Amino acid sequence: MTVMERNLSELLNKPKATLAALRGARRMVLRRRDDEDLVLTTAARAEQDQEVMGATGRMFVEMMRTSAGRTLVLDVLPATFPWVRHLPAHDVREFSAELDNNSAVAQLITEWRHTAEVHADPELYAALTTDSGEDFGPVPEPGTAA
Repeated sequence: MTVMERNLSELLNKPKATLAALRGARRMVLRRRDDEDLVLTTAARAEQDQEVMGATGRMFVEMMRTSAGRTLVLDVLPATFPWVRHLPAHDVREFSAELDNNSAVAQLITEWRHTAEVHADPELYAALTTDSGEDFGPVPEPGTAA
């Protein structure tokens, strides 16, 4: 997929030329200096992307309903998510089982990637799984002084 990058100011200063350049690309990333970048695409391409993502999601959910599909998913997970190799086998199975819920897949992937990072770092894993027997009291709310 061709992704083109432009500064937002180019779109504002030369809209016709910038939009003409979009014809040769699937998407255009509009870089902004002081804020999050934007992605520009045509309505037809956005609709196609939504249709493909919806169909892919539905196929995946149906696949996860069969034992053969779950086995296949376990086989391909390391190619899709290389960090799963750091997870114990039972965690990989749990991660794959949770993928059939489309509602929060991006958050789920992020959380499991962080879990894999903990397993990949023996010192961090030991620190997080060792009970020192010491209670440090309540944790303050984020953004408040301790």
